[in-house]
Amino acid sequence: MPAVVLVGAQWGDEGKGKATDLLGSRVDYVVKFNGGNNAGHTVVIGDEKYALHLLPSGILSPGVVPVIGNGVVVDIDVLFEELDDLIARGVDVSRLLVSSQAHVIAGYHRTLDKVTERFLGKRRIGTTGRGIGPAYADKINRVGIRIADLFDPKILREKVEGSLDQKNHLLVKVYNRRAVDIDATVDELLAHAERLRPMVANTPLVLNQALDEGKNVLFEAGQATMLDIDHGTYPFVTSSSATAGGAVTGSGIGPTRVDSVIGVIKAYTTRVGEGPFPTELFDDMGEYLLKTGGEYGVTTGRARRCGWYDSVIARYASRINGLTDLVVTKLDVLTGLEKVPVCVAYDVDGTRYDEMPDDQSAFHHATPIYEEMPGWWEDISGARTIEDLPANAQAYLARLEELSGCRISAVGVGPRRDEIIPVHDLIHARA
Repeated sequence: MPAVVLVGAQWGDEGKGKATDLLGSRVDYVVKFNGGNNAGHTVVIGDEKYALHLLPSGILSPGVVPVIGNGVVVDIDVLFEELDDLIARGVDVSRLLVSSQAHVIAGYHRTLDKVTERFLGKRRIGTTGRGIGPAYADKINRVGIRIADLFDPKILREKVEGSLDQKNHLLVKVYNRRAVDIDATVDELLAHAERLRPMVANTPLVLNQALDEGKNVLFEAGQATMLDIDHGTYPFVTSSSATAGGAVTGSGIGPTRVDSVIGVIKAYTTRVGEGPFPTELFDDMGEYLLKTGGEYGVTTGRARRCGWYDSVIARYASRINGLTDLVVTKLDVLTGLEKVPVCVAYDVDGTRYDEMPDDQSAFHHATPIYEEMPGWWEDISGARTIEDLPANAQAYLARLEELSGCRISAVGVGPRRDEIIPVHDLIHARA
């Protein structure tokens, strides 16, 4: 049965949680394979709204096994806060599995994240300050702490000492902060061990066995393509692999097991944090998209930067991820506009770019070349087939599909689970 990867095709906040929830009744496992609690999914079920940050969206789907993979960095305090909130709302969280090899975000990672951003000043990256980058840096520097280490106090203490040996010099001598207390840090981490223990598993083995048994497994990315550490708008990116390739390394399955890759993309574009954004709007239309689309970060509450649909980015995401399907969300936000511009290419100092510039400086100076599509006024929230949409909305989607290099397989026309139009089956075996 299919292994399906679901990724964001822009800078995040595209509605991946909603897409995951849409597929929830048809999959057996939902795996988060990268990132941490530096991003969020909003899922609306009936009149209930759930904001998830660290947990996979599949935790809201009855019968699904939610998995936090080895590629995730885990803030255990946040993990238990989210679990307790869901338990209080009557959600069964007993099936959650956490990889024994996932890395842990300690308090000193959060401290370093915040002081480093302040130290950078105008060169800041725009992180969430939740310790994600420093935790991944420790992973790469081979001084990280993994979930399995919490069950061996001696090993844990040795690793905390090794990690803090250099960091405390940095905090005291460069940032003029207090040194982090080793004993307090170890005690804080050990306090979580017994509650965490029943959730911990050899998740690569579990997932491969599930695929062997014919189960449907959905791999859900945090962040998005344009924030990927390798393929995003570096250095204004996250610290993990948010593209389809990250599903393989971040979960422990082989690349030949992936059957399809779904890209989730808004009918316009948003971005949170610093970095270039060619179609960003600074006028009344940007404010309109912000307010009509409710474009505020789930995790930080920050207002998102808003702009028109960028088909150059869509083509890039399609190529980098090997997308087989697109889910277009928030089409309803564009209702009521007389004209809807679509970016078809960039102009950089008089040179036209139909594809993503390889030079970051060129991308930073890119000016969008627009094609205007006629808008529509009709309420589309009740549409359940493409034919229910106004002719101009249909034409808009057809043009996005043509420009983006990937078929559109579902369209969101409202925030709820039932406000989505299926076009093609999103769960399908490799052709």
